[in-house]
This record gives sequence, structure tokens and C-alpha cells, in this order.
Amino acid sequence: MNKISRRKFVKAGFTVTAGVSGLAVAAKLAKRYGLVPPDSGGIYGPGETLTYAAHRIFSRHSLAREFSRSMISKDPFANSIAPLSDDFKRLQSGRFADWRLSVEGMVAQSATLSLSDLKTLPMRSQITEVVCEEGWSYIAEWIGTPLHEVLKALGVLPQARYLVYFSIEPDWWDSIDMDDALHPQTLLVWAMNNGDLPVSFGGPLRLYLPRQLGYKSVKFLTRVRVTDSVKGFVPALDPNSPNYGYSWYAGI
Repeated sequence: MNKISRRKFVKAGFTVTAGVSGLAVAAKLAKRYGLVPPDSGGIYGPGETLTYAAHRIFSRHSLAREFSRSMISKDPFANSIAPLSDDFKRLQSGRFADWRLSVEGMVAQSATLSLSDLKTLPMRSQITEVVCEEGWSYIAEWIGTPLHEVLKALGVLPQARYLVYFSIEPDWWDSIDMDDALHPQTLLVWAMNNGDLPVSFGGPLRLYLPRQLGYKSVKFLTRVRVTDSVKGFVPALDPNSPNYGYSWYAGI
């Protein structure tokens, strides 16, 4: 991704956003500097590009707000999920001792990690807020392994640009860029508040991105692929995805 200063980008006219012509100008500038999301086509493309590029220019390294322990929601809302698969129920019956996360693609060394393996790596605890596109939210303590610790240990190749991640549940997957994959608050969560991550919140393992809307934090995580392209893996463009029609980049 080409580097560009805030001053240069603003001076180039990126902040001209009024009307269709302004969006078109912004989209062209974003393309010039490699700041185009994979769902940039179609009628909403310029707007999606504007949002993504603005976040990457002005808040690439920003942190989601972290709260005091007294702010943790007493009754966090667990949104409904489809009936769980037989594969999940089998692993659940064994208390998830056989749960595995595979990491593959553009890494120096692929790996298959158990929950115990993840817990041997440096951990992070953060009290942050889940915000849903449907309007509800809650604050919880999320405890897990920073994704960047896993990627660092396995060696991300220089050409890697994206991460595609998959649930054990069919047709539940999503993708992010490497900025979000390597962000310090992006967690492989295996605990919540005072105990293991409950199944209703994605246990035993979910990817959690507090800087994006809740639908990007896929539950029941079993596979991660590091790649240079997300062609075919953009939920916003896939009618079979539960996130079809939602923005690929859901920064908040």
C-alpha cells in the first residue's frame, strides 16, 4: 500500500465529499493511493471507498475505547444463532479439548493450534464494547490471544494483504485487511468476564474486532487464511453469506 501523508491527501481534495461528484473524486484519489476496499463496485462503491480510505488515513492505529470494570454490562445481549452443527456438538461434548484453529496461507509456517496452545502465547484483556448494526450494544471484558502474536510467531509473508477467517458453522466467514489483523486489540477470544467464553457469545473461540461492527467478529472460529486477495471471500458480495449486502469495512 502506497504511503501518503494526511496533509498531502487532504490537499489533494479527499475532503471534498459533497455530492456525487465529490464522492467520485474521493474514490479516484483512494484508488490512486491503494485505499480501495474489495466491495468498491456498484452504486454504493464511492461511499464505501470514502469510509475505508478515511479510516485508513486518519485512524489506522487508533484504539477502541476501553472502559472501567464498573461499566461491564450486567446482562450482555447474546444475539440468536442458527442451530449448531453436529461437528460443533461433538466437540462441545468433549469440553472442546479437540477444538483446533488452523492458520494457513501466506505464512512462513502453517500451524494447527489447540485452545491450550493459544493460551501459551501472550494474552490480552480488554473491556470494550460490542456494537451491532441492529442498534444494540454491550460492554464486556474480553480475554484472549492477540491475533498478531499468532501471526508473528508463524511469520507473515511480505505480500500478504488480507486475512480470511472461518467459523465451524457452514457459510459463516469474513475477511479483513492486515491493518486490522495486526491491530493490538484484535483478539482470538477464549474467555469473557469471569469465565470461559460462553457458546452463546461464540465460545470456545471467536475473532473479536472492537473497532468494527459486531458482524465482523465471527463466532466458533476454526480457520484463518492469510492471503494477497479476497476474491470470492467478500461477504458483502456473496448472496450465500449471512452478511450479504453489509459493508465489507464496518469501522466505528
